[in-house]
Amino acid sequence: MTQTPNLSLKPLTFEEYLVYDDGSDTRYELEDGELVEMPTESPENNRIAQRLYIELLKHISYYLIAHKDTEIEVSGRLARCRLPDLMVHTEASFAALKGATRAVITRDMPPPALIIEVVSPGVVNRTRDYRHKYTEYAARCINEYWIVDLEEQQITVCHWVEGVYESIIVTGQTPISSLVLPALELTPAHVFTDTL
Repeated sequence: MTQTPNLSLKPLTFEEYLVYDDGSDTRYELEDGELVEMPTESPENNRIAQRLYIELLKHISYYLIAHKDTEIEVSGRLARCRLPDLMVHTEASFAALKGATRAVITRDMPPPALIIEVVSPGVVNRTRDYRHKYTEYAARCINEYWIVDLEEQQITVCHWVEGVYESIIVTGQTPISSLVLPALELTPAHVFTDTL
């Protein structure tokens, strides 16, 4: 991920970010008013996200699943907006987007039920997923946040309890314990098969 220079030298507001258009198809996240270019995912990360999407479809309606196409405004020192790999809407968060011209869940909208991030290689990406997004998603009261880590062959499942996340690290053949998807029968071994 690369930081895109802000030519005005002042941080973008959330409203400015929503209308920003540089004429390219580059995707950005907003971190403290600065545009951060989102690079193309690796084939391995794409396969993991696709596999998870297929598993989610077995338990919830397709329209409640967003795959790299719905943003979420989060809190930070300055304006922040994330673009998760996968998002599972609640009926309320899905309904809040009706009629919108851009799929962005703002802070005044209900939060989604689950966000899944597939960790990209590199210290900056790992810090972003394990520290920054962890705090940001907890502050948005998102019931579950999964950190899917191919490098470590583990999935960290974070359950929102009284304002903070309680985390469980799942590896191998241990089933993922999801409160959002209680009937889910999925293990990290299944998620990471054929991705190395």
